[in-house]
Amino acid sequence: MIFSVLAFLALIISVCIKERKKSLIVQSLNCLFESAYDFVISAYTGALLGIFNFIRSFLFINKEKFNKIFYGILLVIFESVIVTNCIMTWGGYISILPTIGSMIRTYCLWQSNMKLVRISGMTTGITYGIYYIYYNSWFMVLGYAILLVTVIYAIWENDIKKSNKVELKQETC
Repeated sequence: MIFSVLAFLALIISVCIKERKKSLIVQSLNCLFESAYDFVISAYTGALLGIFNFIRSFLFINKEKFNKIFYGILLVIFESVIVTNCIMTWGGYISILPTIGSMIRTYCLWQSNMKLVRISGMTTGITYGIYYIYYNSWFMVLGYAILLVTVIYAIWENDIKKSNKVELKQETC
């Protein structure tokens, strides 16, 4: 239970942070906590994805240290690992949900745009929320539902509202 609480808190905090690098650091912690929790509940597809996602987030934090070509190759490698993990830990069609969520999240985190990081929180909330319904992990379902609400609010505050203010300023000039 403690791992699910820690994973939930880290994920919620990560989408509220405005700076990409800091958000990815907190998301790395989320990946570790969620992976530990998934191993405990025998959700092995999610557990292995959590480990891969930790490595992914850690490497994406250091984006500026890689040249463009290598950084692009990293994306392909992580997306391939996610698909391979799904095949190797296949537990039925339910295994597709964390795979889709992780693929979308990986692409969005690979980008430099925090808006995409927040949007990927929505897809993560939906796909992993359904995944945890299947495993009767109601605390995690609640966590992902709260994540969805938090992400919608964060997108409103940081992207939509801010965008509207910029448009209004441009119109008045």
